[in-house]
This record gives sequence, C-alpha cells and structure tokens, in this order.
Amino acid sequence: MALKQMILNSALWLSGMMTQPQQHHNPQKEVNPAMPALLRETAAQGAVLLENRVLPFAKGTKISLFGRVQQDYFFTGYGSGGDVNFPYSVSLLEGLRGCEDLRLNENLAEVYANWIRAHPVARQAWGTWPRFYPEMPVSEELVRQAQEESDQAVIVLGRASGEDRENTLEPGSFYLTEAEKALLASVTAQFPDAVLLLNIGTLIDLSFVKDYSFGAVMILWQGGMESGNAAADLLCGKTAPSGHLTDTVAKSYEAYPSAACFGNPKANEYQEDIYVGYRWFETFHREQVLYPFGYGLSYTDFSVTGIHTAPLGFQAEVTNAGHHPGRAVVMLFVQKPWGVLGNPARELVAFGKTRLLNPGESQNLQFTVTEYQLSSYDDSGLTGHKACYVLQQGAYRFYCGENVRDTQFIGDYMIPETRVFRSLTEACPPEKPFPIWANENGAPARRDASARTTDLRQRILDHLTKAVPQTGDKGIKLSDVKEGKASLEGFLAQLSVKELEAISRGDYNMNSPLGARGNAGVFGGVTQSLRDKGVSPVTTTDGPSGIRLYDSCSLLPMGTLLASSFDLELVERLYRAVGAEMRWRGSDVLLAPGMNIHRNPLCGRNFEYFSEDPYLTGRIAGAVVKGIQSQGVGACVKHFACNNQEKNRNRCDSIVSERALREIYLKGFEICLKQAKPLTLMTSYNRVNGVWSHYNYDLVQTIAREEWGYQGMVMTDWWMQYGASPEFPKVTGNGYRVRSRVNVLMPGSRNLLDRTGKPDGTLLATYGKKDGITLGELQENAKYVLRCVMKLK
Repeated sequence: MALKQMILNSALWLSGMMTQPQQHHNPQKEVNPAMPALLRETAAQGAVLLENRVLPFAKGTKISLFGRVQQDYFFTGYGSGGDVNFPYSVSLLEGLRGCEDLRLNENLAEVYANWIRAHPVARQAWGTWPRFYPEMPVSEELVRQAQEESDQAVIVLGRASGEDRENTLEPGSFYLTEAEKALLASVTAQFPDAVLLLNIGTLIDLSFVKDYSFGAVMILWQGGMESGNAAADLLCGKTAPSGHLTDTVAKSYEAYPSAACFGNPKANEYQEDIYVGYRWFETFHREQVLYPFGYGLSYTDFSVTGIHTAPLGFQAEVTNAGHHPGRAVVMLFVQKPWGVLGNPARELVAFGKTRLLNPGESQNLQFTVTEYQLSSYDDSGLTGHKACYVLQQGAYRFYCGENVRDTQFIGDYMIPETRVFRSLTEACPPEKPFPIWANENGAPARRDASARTTDLRQRILDHLTKAVPQTGDKGIKLSDVKEGKASLEGFLAQLSVKELEAISRGDYNMNSPLGARGNAGVFGGVTQSLRDKGVSPVTTTDGPSGIRLYDSCSLLPMGTLLASSFDLELVERLYRAVGAEMRWRGSDVLLAPGMNIHRNPLCGRNFEYFSEDPYLTGRIAGAVVKGIQSQGVGACVKHFACNNQEKNRNRCDSIVSERALREIYLKGFEICLKQAKPLTLMTSYNRVNGVWSHYNYDLVQTIAREEWGYQGMVMTDWWMQYGASPEFPKVTGNGYRVRSRVNVLMPGSRNLLDRTGKPDGTLLATYGKKDGITLGELQENAKYVLRCVMKLK
C-alpha cells in the first residue's frame, strides 16, 4: 500500500470514517419489528424490469443461479452514506432458498460456494473498494448439467459504487469483463430464456443486452439488508415490478451530453447547460437512447387515458388491462415553447403511482401544475428581462404517459404574450463566459453563458445584521426561550464572543463523547458554558442508507432505488421508521437525503442520489425529510450544490450557467426546502463558479434564505478548504464562512488530522477590525443554530 494511502487510512480510523470493530450496545442486533417487511417492500418496489417474456416464474420452478454476487451481494454503496452496522443481510441466494414458491439447484449453489470460499473477495480500505468481484469460470459441462437439473436459469451480475472516487470506462466498472461476457454466452446457450439480474449502484453500459437471448432483464439496484427476499418476491410474482428508470440509458457513454466535460480534477464546464439527461436526448438525439427516462415494465399492461380538467389541472385514468395485479406510474410532461431562450422538448412536472390494481380495475390520478413550473430563467436578458423567471409567449403542451416516450398529448395552456413571473437577483453566475448548448427552433446551437455583472461586496455589506448589545449572563436559559418566557435576542445578548465562536462549530472531531458512540459529530452545546445555559448537544449521524453508529441499525435501499419506486408515500413511510430508529439509537440529525443530480453515470456517489431530473429529485427528497422529521428528529439535505463528481471533489470547480444552476442543480433543493422544511442543509465540498460552497454567499443567503425563505441551519460538509474572501481579503477561514452565512463548521476541527481540540482562530482574527467579522454577524449566525437546537431538544 502506498504511503499516502496508509496515512489516509490511519487518519480515517482515528476520525471514525472507516468501519471499526463493534462493541454493540445492541448485542442481539434488534431491529424495529416493522422494519424488515418495510425494507423488503421498498427494495421490490424500486426494481426496474427492462425486458421480459418469462417472468414471473411459475410456482415450483427450479432455478439454477449463476454469478458470484448471489452470495457476495452488493447491499449498498461504499462510504459514509452506506457504511451502516446492519444487524443482518439476506443475499440473493438466501432469498431464493427461503422462497416457498421456487426451488433452487443446490448442486450448482454448492459449486459456487466452494469456489467462493477458495477465492474470497478483497475487502479494501476507504476509496479503494473493489468495483466488481471476479466471476467463477463456468464450463460447458457445468451449464449443461445445470440445464438438465433445473427449469430456468438466473444470472446475477454486480457492481459497486462508492464515495470519494468515480466509476471508470473499464471492464469491471462501466463495461462487462471478459469473464462476465463468457458467463452470459455459456448460460444463454443452454438457457435461451435466462433471466439477468443487475445488482448495481449506478447505470452501466447496457448495450450488451441485445447480444444475448435473455428471457428477462431486471435492475435490482442495491436494496439494503432485505435485498434477497425482495428479489425472490419479484421472481416468483408475489410482488410485481413497478419501478421506473430515473435516468436515461444511452446506447453508449459517448452519447451522454456531459461525457466530454466530466472528470477533470480542476474544473468542469457544464456545457450541456439545462439539457441534462432526457432533456438532451428528447430534444436533440432521440435515436441515441436505449431505454428512455421513466421506462419500466410490469407483469401486466396498463391503459392510461389523460384528461385536461382545468387550465392547469389534469387527470389520468389508469386501468389494469392485463392478467396480473400491478401498480402503474404515470408521468406528466410539458413541452414549453422554444422562444428566444430555448427549452427542452420535455420536462417532468408531475407524477403519481396507483395502488395495487387487479386485472380490470381502474384508478384516477389527479395532477396540478403551477405557472412557476412553466417559467424559464433568463440569465442573459434575451427576453428583455434579465434575472427573471419568464413565461414566454406560446402554447405549453402537456403529455401524459408511463415514461417520457410513451405519452399522449392531452392539452395545452396558452400564454398570449411574454411576461415576467418573478423578478430575482443575479446570483452565483460564472466568472467569465463559456460555451453552452442551446435550443434554437429545435436544433442544437452554441451560445456563451452570461458572466457576473454584480458587486458581491456591496451586496454583503448591505445585508449585515446589527448587533444586540451584550448584557452578560442574566440567568436566561434556552428553555425559557422555547417556552416563550424570554426572547431569543435576550438569550443571545448573554453570550460572550467566545461562546458565539463555539456555537459556530462542532465538537471538533467525529465520534464526539457528547453523542451516541460512532456519531458523525456534535454541534450546539459543545462547551460547558453553553450547556449551563441550556444549549444541548445535537448528535449527527451519517446517512442516507441508514444510521451510521457503532450500534446495529437498519440498512436501507440506495437512493436511486427509492426514486425508481416513484412512490412518495412509501418513501415517507420508510423514513418515518428511520426517524423512530434515530430516536431509539440517540441520533438527532441524519445527514440525509443526498440529492445531487445524476449529471454523469460515472459519478461514484450516484447511488446515494436520486435522478437526472430535478423535479423527481426534489419530491423524493421531500418525502425523506417529512418522514424523518415526523418523529421529532432532523434531516440534513446535502450536498448544496453541484457535487456531481467525486474526483478531487474538495477542489474541483463546477462551472455552470446561472440558468442551469437554478433550473437543474438547485431546483430539487428548492422544492425540498420549500415543501418539507428540513432543519439543516449541508454545503458541498466543491467550488461552484469559482467559490467553495461553504463560502458561497449567493447560494446560501441570496438564493436559499432570501429567495426561498429557508430558515434552517446550514453546516459544512466534514471539514473545509481554507481561503480568503475576495471581497474582504483579511477575512479568512471561519470568518469567511460565517460572513457567507454558513452557520456551523463540522465536525469542528481544522482538518482530519487536527486533534488539538482548540479553535483555529480564523473566526475572530478580524473581530472589531475594519471590514472584519462583527458581533451582529456572530449573533445572527448563532440564531440559526439555537433555533435548530430548540426544535430538536
């Protein structure tokens, strides 16, 4: 192992970011009694059936199971988002063995078990996890024997995903290995109706599907600790698949619009602009799509009839027209007029999912759209209304169906003349122009993104908060404020500058002694003087695939699977159970959901995130937040914003037009923050248009707080990059952060290796000096932290 990696691994062990030997407070590995069934249901609802002529298997079918991940299953992605000490797990092999309706070829299973024991997988350290596991070679004789002993074959292939590194354009990552191709060829030669299951954390190249005679192809994703049971339910027909793709599957990697502008360690220009995923393909290159956005089969067929019921009201009548019970997903898309700004050919504006419909049964789904959803942001002034959301003149045409391709036109909404919907302020534009793609009358054309024209220094000075005169300790406790016996300003007036500094950071390191063992960090009452005033410590834990502590906690399906369910009620119900588990385990804030856009299929952390579509992302994230916070604990939405690649994520610059920033990369956050009101929001590691997110005043203050009305607390991702404010050069580090309205440095130390347990001094270095940090800023910063504490404690 290289010296650099050894040093990193040692630091990660110290910080608690790597799995440590457990000393369980929960030696029986108990779980909420309702959780296994809920996890099983969720994992099945998010599976996506791509091809099918044989499923579900008839009762009593004997299956030969091929592929080593039948046993070495990928239950979740790697890193902080998936590193949960789960109490048990059910592999695909175990799930099929436990299925009463199916039989397993145990002779083949034993061959695999013996080979796997002789060829164990390598369990690597942080950021060096295996992307795949080498396959067992299979002989023609072994496959022929399996064919003689069984009715059907199931092949399972697996791929990992993980934090802090990307997937690669190599066999064993985005592409199949030669051993995997040989396995598919050998099995399909003897089993022409073999079923392929994909246990993957993000999309891989699926162009190989056409090369083999599969009877069915299904993406299982990574379904958490009930994965195997859920898969068995799907194969035997106990549950019908109802998941739909949340990303477009292109015929090749090169067809993705971000392919040429992804993975640069220094900076990436988002040249595809607003044409991300299906917005690109449906507008410019329909022929390059293998499976469209929203695609997903069931074991039955549905008829969908859309009706235009009001100017912006719609109804879909869904009927099960097949022979098997199932659930349907219906999506509503809009085609905006091109106008001078240019727009995608389709944008998702609503979706719904039916209950379980028996053959012949129907259900009506209702949809309402707002004019805000129809507007486009003009960052260039082409409409004559720069920095405004504008409704361009023309017909807004609506299409209803089960995916972006299979839709019917159901009505339009006319805007007789171009008008401003909402006037805003230029915020976080790129520093200089760069080329972007645009739509000019249905054809791709090049334009330059508009660069910054405003004075950020003056904007900040105009919004500085006046100080509350300090009074010293008057005996007011935070509980007095919560109970309405005292004002928050009166409580703040008591706090010394030293206490205001302490409340702006966490308790320095992960696994703080102030919280449950294995916590990610603690904020709030991090000093004795704050605790004496009634400020309780608030414990954070990593998510979103469960609660990351030393104790056993449930392992959830990955984020993309949740979104693939298109089931808001199910996701909220799942996270209500997670919220209850948080209370049981001593977690106050779960660092979830992760909701960055799937800009490119190689992003290593896509498994945590939901979709290429911002509307779907925002609605699913909102369901997560509502579920968690219904139990009196908090959610932390992350990573704000444009954390779309893992390579050099601490320093890479995401260069994006203001329009794409607002319409794509911030839109999901906007929907979630407005609808679900998460208690906390986490900034991302990367720069956005030259400014690190933890210093990005425009993102946090101008947009989130002033435009969206967000009143929650904002924290950094763990540790931050130190720098000086371009507008106030003497204000650096934590001073720069607080001036940018980011309330808490987590976990509180200067960096991963800092074990001093002391403030770094940068917050107060300019206090009382010209252009330096002010008492008003420190007090305003503390308000957000104290409000969060009061809601949780």
